[in-house]
Amino acid sequence: VQLQASGGGLVQAGDSLRLSCTASGYTFSQYVVSWFRQAPGKEREFVAAIRRSSGITSYEDSVKGRFTISRDNAKNTVYLQMNSLKPEDTAVYYCAADRGVILSSIRESRAYDYWGQGTQVTVSS
Repeated sequence: VQLQASGGGLVQAGDSLRLSCTASGYTFSQYVVSWFRQAPGKEREFVAAIRRSSGITSYEDSVKGRFTISRDNAKNTVYLQMNSLKPEDTAVYYCAADRGVILSSIRESRAYDYWGQGTQVTVSS
């Protein structure tokens, strides 16, 4: 099971980026997939999640209305569309996946066994 995150970059405040998380080695549609981020000197924090078959999404409060998580199971890929980016969104973004995540743990990084390598997002003011 491997996850490959991509799409990060250096942008200005107000710009957009789309991150991709592509999986190999398993049937992606059976997994909850989430994005987390970690800024320098801070703990890793939950950003967004998308559930298996229902496709129901969850977001951290500071990104609601700006970020959208979606999945294309045929391509084994989950996307994070990030609009109206702010300097405080600067972080390394990681995708994570797991089959056994329960709803109450969906925002906890320890609930996920599989992680991508991270992609850097830098937003300048």
